[in-house]
Amino acid sequence: MVGPPRGLFTSRSPMTAILSVRLSSTFKAFFASSKSGGIVLIACTLLSLLLANSSFGPAWLGFWHQYVAGLSIEHWVNDALMAIFFLMIGLELERELYNGELSDLRNALLPILAALGGIVAPAAIHFALNGGSPTQAGVGIPMATDIAFALGVLALLGSRVPASLKIFLTALAVMDDLGAIIVIALFYSTGLSVAYLAGALAVFALLVAMNRVLRVMALLPYLAGGALMWFLMLKSGVHATIAGVLLAFAIPYSARQDDERSPSHRLEHVLHKPVAFLILPIFALANTGIVIGAGWTQELLSSNSLGIMLGLVAGKPLGIVLFTFAAVALGLCRLPLDLAWRHVIGAGLLGGIGFTMSIFITNLAFAGAPDAINASKMAILLASLAAGVAGFVWLKLLGGPTPMDRDPDTLDFEAAR
Repeated sequence: MVGPPRGLFTSRSPMTAILSVRLSSTFKAFFASSKSGGIVLIACTLLSLLLANSSFGPAWLGFWHQYVAGLSIEHWVNDALMAIFFLMIGLELERELYNGELSDLRNALLPILAALGGIVAPAAIHFALNGGSPTQAGVGIPMATDIAFALGVLALLGSRVPASLKIFLTALAVMDDLGAIIVIALFYSTGLSVAYLAGALAVFALLVAMNRVLRVMALLPYLAGGALMWFLMLKSGVHATIAGVLLAFAIPYSARQDDERSPSHRLEHVLHKPVAFLILPIFALANTGIVIGAGWTQELLSSNSLGIMLGLVAGKPLGIVLFTFAAVALGLCRLPLDLAWRHVIGAGLLGGIGFTMSIFITNLAFAGAPDAINASKMAILLASLAAGVAGFVWLKLLGGPTPMDRDPDTLDFEAAR
């Protein structure tokens, strides 16, 4: 980064710099829930896979396709419950923009450009294999990083990895999810209704006015308006989960770190555990019922499956490392003092854990094509498993903290190696 990040370093003498990364209590709670939530996600995924491929398979899969109030249970999970997950993502992004790693443009450039590389490279690999074919719509699938799993793997390493790596990967994953949200809004929306979309945006404008003009600090009016915005967005053809992100940015936020009176802070604190231990596990149960048929190996050799697997396992780390290297080499950014390039490679490997967001985009990309969805999910699970194991082993062996014995003001690119 260009100069040490704000609040990141303290000096005991002109010649010695001691790293002092201050993690907010909100970040610590989020990180802790990601670790435990990742374990629950794995358990739910294994359970769903076992049930789908057992004698209970037809009943298990049929349950999720039963209709309740005009939508299947699966749609209620993917369109309604996941809107709360996207609300959480929006609140995390807001926190990062106000007083996190993204609050200073100089500090933000590194994870932003790393996330951009992690989006472009996997998409390019998938497109190279599927461009002009019916499976071209899957180009967005390997773009995404699963925050819960990626941070969960990192949390398992504990003090083996520097604190700045946790901050870097979190900021990268949040920006990665923002990219996925933009892709969903632009390319996976169907049957656009201008009237309903205008209504949803009008509700959003009203909520922003309540925040900025009327200074309403109670959460209930925002949640009620968010529910209405979700309904209008659902009817508009733009995916309803986008309403969750918009609601996050309408809720009042205090720029003071860990301000417990802030409605945004209070809501994020309330949502941590329900999202990690209820919403995402239910999503996993509803969406990982993958039937492994006799020809599953052939399905993994299809251009779409290869594009997904290569995009996540190879494209993600390649894009993240190359874009980060280019940014540092061009003088746009500088690595934090306690990070080396081996840490960036480890972050890139963990970025290949797609899971939640990749499965979510799969459902949108191949709506009405159950075989393509099934094959894509199988590729996502295998690729995410490979990326998670590779990232864990890499950082376990090579991810130890970097000794710092130089003044941060004199640290150059070579010293960050």
